[in-house]
This record gives sequence, structure tokens and C-alpha cells, in this order.
Amino acid sequence: MQSATDSETESATIDIKEFHWLMDMLQSIDVGLLVLDRQYNVQLWNSFMANHSGISSSGIIGKNIFQAFSDVPETWFKRKVESVFLLNNRAFTTWEQRPYLFNFKNYRPITGSAEFMYQNITYIPLASVDGKINHLGIAIYDVTDIAINKSELEEVNHKLEVLSRTDRLTNLNNRGHWEECLVQEFLRVQRTKRPSSLIMFDIDHFKKVNDSYGHQAGDEVIRAAAAEVVKKVRVTDVPGRYGGEEFGIILIDTPAEGALYLAERLRKAIEAMSVFHDGVEIRYTISLGIAEIKDDMSGHKQWLQCADQALYEAKRAGRNQSVIYK
Repeated sequence: MQSATDSETESATIDIKEFHWLMDMLQSIDVGLLVLDRQYNVQLWNSFMANHSGISSSGIIGKNIFQAFSDVPETWFKRKVESVFLLNNRAFTTWEQRPYLFNFKNYRPITGSAEFMYQNITYIPLASVDGKINHLGIAIYDVTDIAINKSELEEVNHKLEVLSRTDRLTNLNNRGHWEECLVQEFLRVQRTKRPSSLIMFDIDHFKKVNDSYGHQAGDEVIRAAAAEVVKKVRVTDVPGRYGGEEFGIILIDTPAEGALYLAERLRKAIEAMSVFHDGVEIRYTISLGIAEIKDDMSGHKQWLQCADQALYEAKRAGRNQSVIYK
């Protein structure tokens, strides 16, 4: 019959084995694990933390975490941790809230472009034998793959969004997006009662350019006109390619006289420049129509029609000029 002493010895042996097994697991797991006391001194530091920080367990146990890692945000970290001690509840932070707690380098080959390791953090209250929460466990998960993949997906989606509203030939706003901006600006003026003007212009005798030099030359002429528009407009203006050789520019908070000033600058600049295609010099001009929003306009389409009518008047009067709708 087994004695009580033998039973206690066997139980102690099992506990020790389980303890060593648990410690081996904590050291080999691919998650950062550390334990802090209430004074923020390190009590546990596993291999993950040692490998990524370059500080061994023996080199940091008993040391204050803020002295060992000056870049850990002390005020923010203490506020987070004290709530865990006080409420005896777990807390979490994700890489989207704060990219990392410890500034570890990223060594993953697939996400080698990342400068640091993105981290999700779990804060775990650890009860002592008396039930008091005197220690805090922190688990650090390397989520660099997830963060980079999401960032790359967001970047791709942003590029697709830009492409969906961009005219490929000119890199100006395409007609669909530009008309959406026109609608929004008309509605804004209805609310604010501030002035806003629209310039519509097209390239004079563009068919002759295509017939004489070819469609590729025509594309070069359109691109050159668009590039000049970009140079002349303000950051708040909204230029777009309306279709073919026709363009539109929305001038926010601008009366017709201010729009005329921009139109003339643009007209003179294009008149003075040359486009070269296959060794051939091409000179051309533009005609422009200007319309300021008026109270009696029923909608953005009427605004657009008024600018088009002014453009027609510019062409009828001989082209290469700017006309304000009246």
C-alpha cells in the first residue's frame, strides 16, 4: 500500500513536470509573453520577446519596462494597464489602434517591406493565491501579414477608385465623376448663395487636326490642352474632360469675371504653344464659354446649357475667344 508521503512526492513530481512542460511551451510558442508586477517590473520574458528584442530573459527580469524600453508610451500604457488591474478584466489593442507596443523589426520574408512588426496585444490580469491582482500578463501577436495585406488591399482599392473617376487620356476627371461634382457644386451654391462659375471649352477645328495629322496627333493635342489646364487651375477648381475635345472647369466661389480671367490666361497660353508629333509642329486654339450660377436656374443641367450656349457664341463670333453667358 502506497504511503501518504510517497503519494505527496509523486504529486509534487507531476506538478514539477507540468510546470516544466508549461514553461517549455511558453518559451517555444510563436507569441510574445511577458509578466509585469504592479511596479511595471518584468517577471517573465519568453523566447519570442528575447529573440525580437535582443534582450535575454536574465538581462531584463526584475527591471522596469519603461527603463528597458524608452519608446513604450508610458502614459498611454499605464492608463490601459491600470484599468485591467482595477476591473480584473482583459483588455485588447489592435495594430489599427496602435501599430505596435514594442518596436520590433519585421523579419518575415513575405512582408519584408514592413519596417516593423505590427502587433495585436492582449492584457490579462493574473490573480495571486490570495485573489489579489498583483501581476499582469501581456500576449503579443505578430500580425504583420494581416496588416500588410489589408494595407495593400486598401491601396489597390484606392487606386481603383481613382481610376474609376479618371479620364485615361488626360488624367483629368472623367465625365461621370465631373458631372457628379457639378451637381454637388450646384446644390452647395443653392445653400450658401456664394458665386460659382463654369467654363466649357473645346479645341477649334479639331476634326481638321485629326484629318491632317491622324488620331494619335489629335490625342497629343488633347493631352497638351489638359496639361495646360492643370497648370492654370487652382487647387479648389474641378477640371474634367467632358467628351472628345471638350472640357469643363468648375470654379468654386468665383464670379463670371474671375472665371473670364482664368479663361483668357488659358486661351492665350494654348494659342502660344506648339505640339510636336512625328516631327510635325501643330498649332491650335480653343474657344471658351462661361456661365455663373443664377438664382433662376432650375438645376445643374441648365447651368451647363448656359455655358455651352456661351461657347457656341464664342465659336460663332470667330473662335479663339472667351464669352460670358448673358
